[in-house]
Amino acid sequence: MSTPCGARCRSHCSSCHTESMFNAEIAIHFRGREGLNKPIVLLFPEIAVCPDCGFAEFMVPGRELQVLTHGVPVKGAAVLLQQKEGRKPNGG
Repeated sequence: MSTPCGARCRSHCSSCHTESMFNAEIAIHFRGREGLNKPIVLLFPEIAVCPDCGFAEFMVPGRELQVLTHGVPVKGAAVLLQQKEGRKPNGG
């Protein structure tokens, strides 16, 4: 029988033995109005989820982490760029 994590998960979930692993698709958006002009970072990590409290944890790969740190696309990083208003996707 599993017991609720309570305070234990706040300090130990990343290394507890009750976590379950899942594949995930995550799109990280920058906050605020200024975030609308920054790239959306796409991640496809394995994610650890504690079945008792729902705490989840994953790692951000280096190139995508650079995009999150600097707010600009990095060659080879998985990002979506915002479409500028008034421009059509085919460049017209």
